[in-house]
Amino acid sequence: MTQLAFTKAQATGNDFVLISDPDGQLDLGPQRVARLCDRNFGVGGDGLIRAVRSAELPEGRELQAAHPRAEWFMDYRNGDGSIAEMCGNGVRAFARFLTETGLVSLEEGEVLEVGTRAGLRVVERHGDGFRVDMGPWRLDGGEPLVTVPHIGVSRPGLGIDVGNPHVVVALSSEEELDRLELHHAPLLEPAPELGANVEFVVPHEQLVLDGVGHIRMRVHERGVGETLSCGTGAVASALAVRHWAGDGAPDVWSVRVPGGELEVTVALVDGVEHAFLAGPAEISFTGSVEDSLASEPAVPAAL
Repeated sequence: MTQLAFTKAQATGNDFVLISDPDGQLDLGPQRVARLCDRNFGVGGDGLIRAVRSAELPEGRELQAAHPRAEWFMDYRNGDGSIAEMCGNGVRAFARFLTETGLVSLEEGEVLEVGTRAGLRVVERHGDGFRVDMGPWRLDGGEPLVTVPHIGVSRPGLGIDVGNPHVVVALSSEEELDRLELHHAPLLEPAPELGANVEFVVPHEQLVLDGVGHIRMRVHERGVGETLSCGTGAVASALAVRHWAGDGAPDVWSVRVPGGELEVTVALVDGVEHAFLAGPAEISFTGSVEDSLASEPAVPAAL
């Protein structure tokens, strides 16, 4: 029976099924991805990442034409099988997978260029984990009203694009953050055409300590639900609080999520503000699944 080899990895609790497919031969339809990510009937994960050479995908070839060193493309899918632009925690898990499996070498001081549907991401080692240049960011999506159970009236959010869409909502206390019910997607009015990840943030009692901003965050990811962490969500949350804080706000932020802690830094690159995300990423285990999970279900013939 056909076997599909996989690796399970996690980055601050955001977990992924990773599959090596250098030549782009696998058919990863949405049903197949959703079954592999199912925690009861599959491997289980917030998303699936396929390691494929950029030259084997149309979007990869286009990116590699501008960035020849981006040999590998991070083909990321949400847990429900839908295609996503990218994933900040996923990039670090992807870098761990590539280096641990010997597909690439990344020594201290070197950088790894990774192709994503949100553009190039540049990765370097950072302590025991990795630091990723997430690229430019922008305010986008206005200030939609956000409704979610257990916080009473709707709250205004702030739309931020960091390669994928986010709406960040400020809450008044950690107790309010703890009361949130995020099993269901928050209601956004007006609703973004492509949906959005929604983050809820609370500043620490002392927002800035030794020049570093400190916030706590929970998130509902589109196509997944509530997760223990969201890398792009941590970036968006830090950027939102920095924006609200105004002039004099720090450029370095510690973001505490249920799965751990992430560091977000804002710095100029060629005169444009980029956001950098740093944190751990670990291989959990490896294995294989049989053909019943490794193949896309056939569509029943019409009666």
